[in-house]
Amino acid sequence: MSVKESQKDIEVLAKDLPLHCPMPEMSSWNSHPRVFLDVSKTGAAQCPYCGTTYRLKAGEVVKGH
Repeated sequence: MSVKESQKDIEVLAKDLPLHCPMPEMSSWNSHPRVFLDVSKTGAAQCPYCGTTYRLKAGEVVKGH
């Protein structure tokens, strides 16, 4: 997979879970189908459509997800 210059790295909080891309706050919120991403196991996940990487903020505790 090639890395595009437009890709982003976004830090998320436990309160943002369950996490999906695109997020409502994004300017391109309707650019691709919504996909749910699991950051609770590894601390990071990458969207298969746009390549945006989501990282769980250091020290965040995930409960119930």
